[in-house]
Amino acid sequence: MKQFKRRLFEVIQLGYKEDRLSCFCDYVIVLAILVNLSILVINTFDFSNQIQVYLNTAEAVTVVIFVIEYILRILTADLLYPNLGPVRSRLKFIFSLEGMIDLLALLPYFFLMLPAGIVAFRILRVFRVFHLFRINTQYDAFNVVIDVLRDKKEQIFSSVILIFVLMLASSVAIYSLEHDAQPEAFSNAFSGMWWSVSTLLTVGYGDIYPITIAGRVFTIITAFLGVGMVAIPTGIISAGFVERYTRMKSLAGKSTDDQMRFIMITSEAGHPWVGKTIKEVPLPPEFLIVTIIRDGEIIIPHGDTMLVAEDHIVLGALEFQDEIGIQVREIPILDGHEWRGKKIRDLELPHDSVIVSIIRHGRPLIPKGDTTIHAEDLVTLCEKQ
Repeated sequence: MKQFKRRLFEVIQLGYKEDRLSCFCDYVIVLAILVNLSILVINTFDFSNQIQVYLNTAEAVTVVIFVIEYILRILTADLLYPNLGPVRSRLKFIFSLEGMIDLLALLPYFFLMLPAGIVAFRILRVFRVFHLFRINTQYDAFNVVIDVLRDKKEQIFSSVILIFVLMLASSVAIYSLEHDAQPEAFSNAFSGMWWSVSTLLTVGYGDIYPITIAGRVFTIITAFLGVGMVAIPTGIISAGFVERYTRMKSLAGKSTDDQMRFIMITSEAGHPWVGKTIKEVPLPPEFLIVTIIRDGEIIIPHGDTMLVAEDHIVLGALEFQDEIGIQVREIPILDGHEWRGKKIRDLELPHDSVIVSIIRHGRPLIPKGDTTIHAEDLVTLCEKQ
């Protein structure tokens, strides 16, 4: 039962090219999202009852797919958050951003089954557009945008606070300057707030504007400040993209110039890296953790990023160059091989030989003393000549 649940979890998560069933599930979900959103747009037109029946049927099929997926994600949430208990992990998924998006995308369909008088709930159909966020996770370009916003969130928040303070101050000031001249246009501070938003953000609706000399001079000053204030978050985000692009280009250049190669390992339950932060992981000087793939999402690692079970860790390392007489051999383990079924500590290896990696079903494993060698493993052995 545990193996079936584990396999179910792998299927409903974003899959890799090697896992065809999981990739097929992802394509089905993406297709259902696109069909559902297309029907949402098509339903704004008038069609005959016969065509409307087909649209409703297709919509019902997509909703059934979403409901099944949502229920399966709740049932396997304890594998998504292995450090939490069954109840806490399911609650964390339900109230997570992805869980709330899925729930809000499903609720309108069931609300529409209520009495026809509750027309106001039809506006909730717009929440189905949130399913597009599920498509965004399929592409690295969208993840880069999210990573930049996450990295620069403190600076962006500070700039937004500055804009809000300037809006509040300018709204009160323009109210004081223009209220006596045109009490209907600037009847209260909120009217001044509407004017300050359109001025600072350079929208300029023209519905309310100052007519006094002092008000117009203040408007000129506010407009200049608005251009600078709005440019601050734009510059912060642009700088974040430049930093991310420079970092990616630096890694690419290092891979070319220094013959850097990349491998991916999976931190299974019980792995010595699980529960440790990046800075606590003992790595040789030639190695670095380039990125972490967790639940189908790409995480840019920082020193305080904690590794959890089922993380896919991409390591970068300089390509091995034989300068001290080391021979590297790959040994396929066939059915009759003497190493099959033995633990690494039980192998009779020369003192100058060591097993550095094991490829099992296309996935690299970090060998430990109690690692058992299986048939069809590809063992990499280093030995001094």
